Amino acid sequence: MDGKRRRIVILGAGGRDFHNFNMVYREDPGVEIVAFTATQIPGIDARSYPASLSGQLYPQGIPIVPENRLPELVAEQNVEEVVLAYSDLSSETVMAKAAWVQSLGPHFTLLGIEATQAKSTKPVIAVQAVRTGCGKSQTSRRISAILRDLGKQAVAVRHPMPYGDLARQGVQRFAKIEDLVEHQCTIEEMEEYEPHVANGTVCYAGVDYEAILREAEKEADIVIWDGGNNDTSFYKPDLTITVLDPHRPGHELLYYPGRTCFLTADILVINKIDTAEPAGIEQVRENIRQYNPGAVVVDAASPLTVEDPAIIRGKRVLVVEDGPTLTHGGMRYGAGMIAARKFGASEIIDPRPYLVGELEQTFAKYPEIGTLLPAMGYGDQQVRDLEATIARVPCDAVIIGTPIDLRRIVEIKQPSLRVGYELQEIGQPTLAELVAEFVEAQQA
Repeated sequence: MDGKRRRIVILGAGGRDFHNFNMVYREDPGVEIVAFTATQIPGIDARSYPASLSGQLYPQGIPIVPENRLPELVAEQNVEEVVLAYSDLSSETVMAKAAWVQSLGPHFTLLGIEATQAKSTKPVIAVQAVRTGCGKSQTSRRISAILRDLGKQAVAVRHPMPYGDLARQGVQRFAKIEDLVEHQCTIEEMEEYEPHVANGTVCYAGVDYEAILREAEKEADIVIWDGGNNDTSFYKPDLTITVLDPHRPGHELLYYPGRTCFLTADILVINKIDTAEPAGIEQVRENIRQYNPGAVVVDAASPLTVEDPAIIRGKRVLVVEDGPTLTHGGMRYGAGMIAARKFGASEIIDPRPYLVGELEQTFAKYPEIGTLLPAMGYGDQQVRDLEATIARVPCDAVIIGTPIDLRRIVEIKQPSLRVGYELQEIGQPTLAELVAEFVEAQQA
């Protein structure tokens, strides 16, 4: 290719990286994207970003390679710039990557949020968070219900999780459970899309988010951006809501790009107040007062619903929690563990001696997970390994703390129960009041 094109590598994890390319680089004749690199998500680093999505400048598509191959890419491809494009990284990790890249020679770049936000013809409410696992999706579902009560057609657009055939995942629409099967969704995808569908809200996702937006606009009065990890919105928001977690106080200042989400929020939701320590709640409030005092603060809880507490009481239990929340989200417990403690489990069984296959690799990469089992399901093999691991654990019962009923996906032979949770505002202001004010202002 023309040697005058600036040669760039995009560091990613199969989502934000593709979006940044589509928005900023795809049609730029002065740039050549040499490769995407991949981390966090297993199995995506042996593929290519397809030619059908890459545009006319990339007739062969763009390779996706492991992030640890960056030094050889820089040396062999004369890379001049490296762009970081994934989320839920500590500030220390971001700067460590910057130092690594600079030691290799190229510039290290973080793109500004406005350059990567598509503009909608319909009002956009963006729901973001400061860490993975704060409660974005339940907040999004709450907003969908509020808008429905106001007579508005809300359509949710979920942050990408393109773990399958990228060429077929350009634009995906989910309106019924059967659509999840048709699109061969992984457990992680189902956990995010299915609750919207079950809630009566059409959900879009995929790879090409400007094309997705144009389709969503055809049937939406208001678009809800349901973010992933702690990433910023792919769409220019008219109202920005960011969810904070007092179980991880201070993380709103320590993780990228969650701190950006914190600083740019119009509304800050302090979730899980019902189960957090008072000191953690106060630390979050103090950080709001210091760093985003203009935001409106909504207090919220995530009350648990448990199918049959008797299955837990006095029993030796295995707790299965949402995978990403435990891995790159860094949480040490979730709804399942809270339910185990609340309803008197006699013992939490450590799954680590019984791990099978790819789950061993997950614990090797994230040893801090501890005595919980993450519901990893990025591919068929992980699902099989998850099922086999659960079967090997000598427990009296399995507590399922995942956003979907895991029993639909894997066979669980032990007695089991599911823990549910939805957002519930405490006191005032409520999201219902604030969203109603927003809708009225949009109509004025």
